[in-house]
Amino acid sequence: MAGGASLGRDFGWLWAAYAAGTLGTWVAFNALPLLAVTVLHEGSAEVAALAAVGAAVGAAVALPLGPWVEFRRKRPVMIAMDLVRGAAVLSVAAAYALDRLGFAQLLLVSVVVAAADITFGAASGACLKALVPAEGRLLAQSRLESTTWTATVLGPPLGGALVALLGPVATVLVDAVSYLLSALGIRAITAPEPVPTRREGPRAGLADLLEGWRHLLAQPVLRPLFLNAVLVNGLIMATAPLLAVLMLGPLGFAPWQYGLAFAVSCLGGLVGSRLSRPLVARYGRHRVLQASGALRACWPVGLVLVHHGPTGLILVMAVELALITCIGVWNPVLAAHRLDLTPTDRVARTLTAWSVAAKASIAALTALGGLLAAVVGPRAAIGLVGALLLVTPLLLPRRAGVADEASPSVDTCK
Repeated sequence: MAGGASLGRDFGWLWAAYAAGTLGTWVAFNALPLLAVTVLHEGSAEVAALAAVGAAVGAAVALPLGPWVEFRRKRPVMIAMDLVRGAAVLSVAAAYALDRLGFAQLLLVSVVVAAADITFGAASGACLKALVPAEGRLLAQSRLESTTWTATVLGPPLGGALVALLGPVATVLVDAVSYLLSALGIRAITAPEPVPTRREGPRAGLADLLEGWRHLLAQPVLRPLFLNAVLVNGLIMATAPLLAVLMLGPLGFAPWQYGLAFAVSCLGGLVGSRLSRPLVARYGRHRVLQASGALRACWPVGLVLVHHGPTGLILVMAVELALITCIGVWNPVLAAHRLDLTPTDRVARTLTAWSVAAKASIAALTALGGLLAAVVGPRAAIGLVGALLLVTPLLLPRRAGVADEASPSVDTCK
């Protein structure tokens, strides 16, 4: 346990479930596009649609599920979403085995998985808030964050090895099993689950659908954090395909060099997630959010200097390592702060609204980045996106929230 502190056996099961599902997801990273290319022989337009349309439609499908999750017990919802995701990806393996796999099925599976991901995330946030007291939430979030980055480092190489040894559907089977393990981990939690708030009306209406956004935009500390996070994440993700085009195209880097650059950089997420708790204990939540939020926006503009050869590769590693370290600090602090500032009866709707907005921002800004690169070239587009990122710290909150007053107590969790 990080820092020698224990958050209890039930959080351990939740953590194990999260680890299983996350590792399976990263082992199967890009499995559907890989099948589309290698088995169905689809072109770049179809592969792009698989990524963009699947995420966008999945977010739209998940939108009305936020109120549905809010007024139900969260653990059964999480188990159901795990089983839905497992069945969806398992259907791909079955269709492949029967030689019936088609592009429409891959598109449908990507939509189902995207919607279930958002719904699971909303329910798991509410579950975490109920399981872990306020003084332990930053520790819990830092452990989940470090697990994410560990899976990010280990998963894709493991997946590549599995595909090379057993074929393109091997990682899909691993992903399906990981969802089953996640469901079993959640099922093992024994603490009584709080009775969910009852809905006042007979069914969900427009007010329920908008309640998450209403809370985010009305809360004076969450509003700037929400707007900053959505914009910054979208802009950072918009540079990823541009950098890939630049490195693998004109600069002539090999695919393994491109993959190595990001595998090494993801180690920064482990460092950042481990630093988040001691930094908050020393400086307070507000200052850490301000500093890490501003710093993570400063690095991407440096990618405009990438050039051919070993020094260019080292430059990419250094910039991405610094960026991901800052993100590793920011993410768990933000997640804990968001839970503390959100009433229990609005957590699922708030997290759903946040996830839907984030996915929509990433899709829109990635598309705009592609259009910009088509006009001015990928290097200039990276520079323009990086310059825009430099002004995003202006969106960060100027004052601390109520929850920040208790932030030094994070070291008391036993």
